[in-house]
Amino acid sequence: MKGKFSEPPLLILISLAEKSCHGYAIMEDIEKNYDIKLGPGTLYGAISRLEKAGFIHMLESDDRKKVYELTDAGRNHLTDQIKEIQKVTALGTKRLGLT
Repeated sequence: MKGKFSEPPLLILISLAEKSCHGYAIMEDIEKNYDIKLGPGTLYGAISRLEKAGFIHMLESDDRKKVYELTDAGRNHLTDQIKEIQKVTALGTKRLGLT
């Protein structure tokens, strides 16, 4: 079984870490950088959960597009998640003898 890492909320937070953007731009960023195509239901479901958790929030906009921004709590959560992934990766790499 071969597959790609695909955790939509984490990918969304990573996308928003660099700059605020709307849902379609997030979807394009994830597809471009990870070659993962998120459907609108997956994307907006994850965005909704991230908003409820306080990790992102919607910015005021005169445009129809909803622009999202990473909050301080979201930045802290993303940092913690990346550190955890690094620990798991380091252990896996060590156990496989790749270091």
